[in-house]
Amino acid sequence: MTRLRIGIDCRYVRIGRHDGISRFTAGVAAHLPDRHDYTLLVHDERQLESLPEGLAWELLPAPTDAGEPLVARRVNRFGLDAVFSPMQTMGSRGRGYALVLTLHDLIYYRNRTPPREFSWPLRLGWRAFHLSWAPQRLLLNGADGVVTVSETTAGLIAEHRLTKRPVTVAYNAADPAERRADGSVREKTLVYMGSFMPYKNVDTLAAALPLLGADWTLHCMSRVSDTDRARLSRLAPAGAIVFHDGASDEEYLSVLRSATALATASYDEGFGIPLVEAMGVGTPVVASDIPIFREIGGDAAEYFDPSSPSSVAAAVRRLEARWDSASQDSVVQAARFRWDDSADQVVRAVERAVADRGARARR
Repeated sequence: MTRLRIGIDCRYVRIGRHDGISRFTAGVAAHLPDRHDYTLLVHDERQLESLPEGLAWELLPAPTDAGEPLVARRVNRFGLDAVFSPMQTMGSRGRGYALVLTLHDLIYYRNRTPPREFSWPLRLGWRAFHLSWAPQRLLLNGADGVVTVSETTAGLIAEHRLTKRPVTVAYNAADPAERRADGSVREKTLVYMGSFMPYKNVDTLAAALPLLGADWTLHCMSRVSDTDRARLSRLAPAGAIVFHDGASDEEYLSVLRSATALATASYDEGFGIPLVEAMGVGTPVVASDIPIFREIGGDAAEYFDPSSPSSVAAAVRRLEARWDSASQDSVVQAARFRWDDSADQVVRAVERAVADRGARARR
């Protein structure tokens, strides 16, 4: 294929610390295959600190700007052949280039509580958007191709007939990290990394601690509100939950390398980067028995009923009984999720979008 000029929409990259979409964007951008020329599209020059050096870049308004539905008119000025966006909301009207959008998951159709950091107008719009499949179909069919981060979500996209465009799976991944040392101390700790939104179901993890015994602790790594802290603390023995309230990457990995397992009791997820992070350093996973976690954890993980604290405790006990082999299997399983592969799949989706757009134009 002719060498293309491809824009990578990096306007969702967080300044200071990644969230899931920010990390996906940065991971893909850092591993783009060199068969094309790339331009990073940012709304703040500070975003470039988390992106690869040496690539061209252009400024656009933030994706929350009121003019986002017409952003294509600005992008047209850059002379790009195609644009890849890590979200599905990039405006497509009036574009002169191929466009590939990303749909990470369908969580908010079943759990309509919007992210807490959104302003109230955005929260209202978020809720309204997820009341019907129609807006999603309109956005996705406005592109030339769609990327998603798991086979589970790809199946849901097909089930709900959300797009007529080709769907490509480009897995999320985790940044490489040093493995835990062979023979290192394994403490009776579980690690939870994630938010405290209701569908994350951290309460079940807390309620499982009394069933495991007084010497077990749960380390919650993310920032936590006073309300969530108080509620979870009431469910567990005194001192059994350690709230790190926003651990650094170094602190997180240090706790992870000495833990028995990473634990997550979510009722729903689009992916689960913490699972890959844990398995990559040799720490096994105990997780909700839901399709996406089966896809990520494979046979290396242990699974439980997310509504049952006793099921959580039983899964931890099963993991303890085969911990050494589970640790080795986890490293192998984590190797399936690599940024190089993900970035290559994204670019293949863009190449197909360019070809399909050209074919439609010739017709």
